[in-house]
Amino acid sequence: MFDRGEALALLQLGDSAFPAGGFAFSWGIEGLAADGLLSGPADLDGVIADHLAQRWASMDRILLRRAWHANDIAAIAAVDRLAEATTPSAEMREGSRRAGRALLGVWVKLAGPLSVAYRAQVSTDVRLGHLPVVQAVTGRDAGLGLAAAELVSGWTLITGLVSAAVRLGLIGHIESQRSLALARARLGDLLNDTPDDDPMPSSFTHFIDIAVSRGPLRHVRMFTT
Repeated sequence: MFDRGEALALLQLGDSAFPAGGFAFSWGIEGLAADGLLSGPADLDGVIADHLAQRWASMDRILLRRAWHANDIAAIAAVDRLAEATTPSAEMREGSRRAGRALLGVWVKLAGPLSVAYRAQVSTDVRLGHLPVVQAVTGRDAGLGLAAAELVSGWTLITGLVSAAVRLGLIGHIESQRSLALARARLGDLLNDTPDDDPMPSSFTHFIDIAVSRGPLRHVRMFTT
C-alpha cells in the first residue's frame, strides 16, 4: 500500500532545501565543464547516467545497503572503512567524508539516536563519515525503509548534479527539469534491480575522477568537488 508518511518523509529529505550542505559539491560537473567536456544538457545527461550506473549503483548503493544491515556501530564503521579503501581518488574520498559528516551533523542536531551514536565513533577516526554510510545511518533515524533510503540517496545525487550545472550556467531551469525527468527514469530502472548479497563496491568513472582530482590545481572554483 502507498505509505503517505514515508512519501512525505521522502519529499522532505530529498528536497534541495534540506540543510545537508549538498550545494557545496558538484561531483565533477565543475571540473568537466572547465576541461571542455561538459557544455550543455546532452553532456550533463551523459555524466548523470555515468554517475548513476558506474558509481552510485555499483558503489554507493552497495555501501549504503551494507551499512543498513550492520547490526552495531563497529560494523557500520567497518563499512565506512571499506568506503575509504575502495575510493582511489583522494579528492573524492575527502568530498564523500565532508558531505557525509555534514549530513550526520544535521541529524545529530535533530537528535537522531543512531546518528548521535555514530557521530561519537566518527569523531575518533578521520577516515570515517563517508556519505553512503551516513545515508544509511540517517535513513534509519528518519524511519525510512531500505528501499526509500536508496531512493533518497540516488535522487539527492541527481539533484546535486543538476543544481551544480544550473549554478554554473551550463543549463537553464527548464532544461534542468528535462534532465531531472530523464535521470529519474534511469534511477527507477536501476532500483528495479536488487544487488546480489554482499558484492564488493566498485566504480569506473575515470573522466569524472580526473576532473575532480584536478580541482586543487584550478585557480578559481565554486565547488569542493
